[in-house]
Amino acid sequence: MAGGWGCPHEVDDRCTKINDLPCDPGMKGCVLAGRYVFASDDKNQRLREKKAREDATGSADPNPGDHP
Repeated sequence: MAGGWGCPHEVDDRCTKINDLPCDPGMKGCVLAGRYVFASDDKNQRLREKKAREDATGSADPNPGDHP
């Protein structure tokens, strides 16, 4: 069985969340931006910024997955 994921905002290869622009996963405004690591490093800028903020404030969970 093959798995897959479809964005609920993508309709006919257009992003309905971002002014009907062509869908480009990870682009600014995309629900995936800053949450996932992409193969294209230029799309990982928001993730790096988020991690830097968490490291600076100490708010990152040092042990993810170690919660009851």
